[in-house]
Amino acid sequence: MAKEKNHTDILLVGAGKMGGALLAAWTHKYADAYHVTVLEKDEGQAKTASASGARVVSSFSDAGAPDCIVLAVKPQSMEEILTSLRPRLNKHSPESQPLFLSIAAGKTLAYFKKHLGDAPVVRAMPNTPALVRKGITALCASASVTEVHKRLAATLLEAAGEVVWLEDESLMDAVTAVSGSGPAYVFLFLDALVAAGVKQGLPEPMARKLAMQTLRGSVKLAMKSEESLEQLRKNVTSPGGTTEAALKVLMKEDRFQSLIDDAVKAAVKRAKELA
Repeated sequence: MAKEKNHTDILLVGAGKMGGALLAAWTHKYADAYHVTVLEKDEGQAKTASASGARVVSSFSDAGAPDCIVLAVKPQSMEEILTSLRPRLNKHSPESQPLFLSIAAGKTLAYFKKHLGDAPVVRAMPNTPALVRKGITALCASASVTEVHKRLAATLLEAAGEVVWLEDESLMDAVTAVSGSGPAYVFLFLDALVAAGVKQGLPEPMARKLAMQTLRGSVKLAMKSEESLEQLRKNVTSPGGTTEAALKVLMKEDRFQSLIDDAVKAAVKRAKELA
């Protein structure tokens, strides 16, 4: 990567939901440190990217020589993107090749090696809370990724939340099932809790507010507490009380845990199939 500059040049390929969320986070947090060019052909998304201050181009030939290329396109579009990139990549010496940071689900490091050779690649699995800068992203790196590359990749994703590094790429499917798909499980639970409250006579807006603030506060309590999740649950559960009555239904024959196990297992299976 270039050493003479006092900034880093980023090429963001794709400014859809996740790409757009990252762009907004970078603009908010790293306005001076990163100069972002966006490759986006969708007129609406290009307009939004331009309004954020990014330079928008429609082809790689106009993108200059970025230090990092963030691939934020749908998995089914990746083949076309990498085919377009390959001729430009061949012009770089090994030490001057940009870092590739992919947030495309299911595209493995082996897949990128097939298309990009020994170019440094970091594979990332963010989740949708990145849209409000409260996400978490798991990262894993190819053999040619340096510590400098790792710091850059982590810094870019930390603008939208927290990051964790995986030593074993095979765990990415489990990450996808837990945190990648996880927000959908949370929204399903919230929707069910709101609906149950409405059935018991609460106005829908009140049931929604009660459920959402309860979840928000409970998560914050769990993150700050040194007690286990099991103990926190027991702290709420008075013997013979209302919570105990409810938990006897949820935990009967371990069916709640079994349902979550089956859901995560199904997501892991599908992630492997997509890869």
